[in-house]
Amino acid sequence: MDAFYASVEQRDNPELKGKPIAVGGSKERGVVAAASYEARKYGVRSAMPSVAAARLCPQLIFIYPRFEVYKQVSQHIHEIFHRYTDDIEPLSLDEAYLDVTENKIGLPSATLIAKAIKKEIKEELNLIASAGVSYNKFLAKIASDEDKPDGLFVITPDQAEAFIDKLPINKFFGVGKVTAEKMHGYGIFSGKELKKHSLERLTKWFGKSGSYYYGIARGEDHRKVNANRIRKSVGVERTFDTDLTNPDEILSQIERLSKMAFERTTKSKKKGKTLTLKIKFNDFTQITRSHTQTSFYSSIESVITEAQQLFRIEKELKPIRLLGVTLSNFEENKGPIQLTLNF
Repeated sequence: MDAFYASVEQRDNPELKGKPIAVGGSKERGVVAAASYEARKYGVRSAMPSVAAARLCPQLIFIYPRFEVYKQVSQHIHEIFHRYTDDIEPLSLDEAYLDVTENKIGLPSATLIAKAIKKEIKEELNLIASAGVSYNKFLAKIASDEDKPDGLFVITPDQAEAFIDKLPINKFFGVGKVTAEKMHGYGIFSGKELKKHSLERLTKWFGKSGSYYYGIARGEDHRKVNANRIRKSVGVERTFDTDLTNPDEILSQIERLSKMAFERTTKSKKKGKTLTLKIKFNDFTQITRSHTQTSFYSSIESVITEAQQLFRIEKELKPIRLLGVTLSNFEENKGPIQLTLNF
């Protein structure tokens, strides 16, 4: 479910059930991380500034996020997944691909497995999950979004062509808002219209992504479920209740975030060579500054020093509403049936 955080909050606090809520901090300063389905009726969406969300829904209830709780719930759900298959590729805390071509309990179809997983999530966690079943990642992902919040949508091989032909281009997984607008400019509004164009033409228009668009328009996606998906970055960011203007206070906050980023990286058993400082100003413009060194960051002190130095090189700064510190560039780690679960 793409209202994962909100659903957990409504589960844990019965007084919030049936009410429009937004997870993501204060009404004045936050950004919506998740909105309940009751809030979505008013147009409230994730990544929306809290101020804008409150204008759309004056009775909106803001809840400060409890990420450790969400992580624990996610881990429990993944334990349920592993009862059926170990071929699991997490997309986020609340979504994953499962390859159930072969499953641990011998169920004869992915649809039965999806039903069983949904049932166990409901019984053990009192949460509702939606599932999409198909023969590749692209179609399974699209199917998982078709019938939320308590759906199970199946796209069989003989249904795929007709389904894709009717699918609006803005609903294609992998086609963002900017790309969709560009496609509209070429007269492409649906899968049927996308399929009319040659590989050469799509590559000319969209570069390397053209081959992906060419394939999915025909129901082709040969990506496998990657159970060993490598995490590319680890970091932390914070939106402040009051804009930061004092340099000493800013440096103090950077120190705190640097410690947290390094501790999370260490906990994830990662070592990073690249450090990135993110700064968002009170007018919502933002900048990022990065530094890559030849060796891995091996101490909290080295991360703090570099992050603060990245801040000091900025000559003119506006009031700051958000800071983030991220480590990346990690040390490298030495036709199936697809099932996508949203919870």
